[in-house]
Amino acid sequence: MINMTDSAVNAVRLAISASAQPAGGLRIMVEAGGCAGLKYSMGLTDEAKPDDIVIEHGGVRVFVDNESQQHLAGTTIDFVVGTNGSGFTFDNPNANSNCSCGKSFS
Repeated sequence: MINMTDSAVNAVRLAISASAQPAGGLRIMVEAGGCAGLKYSMGLTDEAKPDDIVIEHGGVRVFVDNESQQHLAGTTIDFVVGTNGSGFTFDNPNANSNCSCGKSFS
């Protein structure tokens, strides 16, 4: 199960409402890459793929493919606003180490 803070849910709602393309939810994936070996990837999408797990938080649908689910189980996603910029953060209990940018892990 992936958890999202209220701040993250509100940020996704805002992105969906501002999107020029129809968006049915947020796709979250883990891909090879980044400086720590694996990286998070997110983007709006119109619908779930056949093998996706669909999670709903506050009316926002989150789509996660089966392979990514094993890396994301128990992760909490937050949206923070700071002096160095704004963005999504991942508190992932499955990560052995994290890159300093927070977008890559192993």
